[in-house]
Amino acid sequence: MESAETMSTELELPFRLDTQLTEVMRLRVQSLQQRGQKRQDGERLLRSNEAVYRLDFSKQSLRFSQWTVLLSQPGRLTITATSQLWTPDLTNLMTRQLLEPAGVFWRVQEDAPNAPIHYYEADAHEFGERIAELAKVRKVMYFLFAFAEGCNPETVDCSITFTADS
Repeated sequence: MESAETMSTELELPFRLDTQLTEVMRLRVQSLQQRGQKRQDGERLLRSNEAVYRLDFSKQSLRFSQWTVLLSQPGRLTITATSQLWTPDLTNLMTRQLLEPAGVFWRVQEDAPNAPIHYYEADAHEFGERIAELAKVRKVMYFLFAFAEGCNPETVDCSITFTADS
């Protein structure tokens, strides 16, 4: 029997849309357009098909387990993490703060409704491990969700599962 110190539990964390931060980033784009200004060198502006999501970590010692991505209709979702250095309330997002690899998940028209989502397995696994690594020093992480080919926030449900040592 395992002692209480070595027991592991599954921890599923949902990605949550950060509507306030998404709006702030959209206003930045709008402000630049209205003034006819260009973005700062290296600045990453939010595109119209993107939104900011966040993960809140209740525990810091995590090991990546699996992705759960549900797309209710055909489309493509690309998830890009931002580094722990970005403070969205104080600074603009810079391109160098986007992490590789991104998670790319998709469903095609020919897929049966209960067919598994397609994804690049090695990239998704490495991405999950990078998130677990950053969770050791972060309580919150931010992500850019890019929706394409019929995918949108209403058709996506996404979470990531970790094994947490308790």
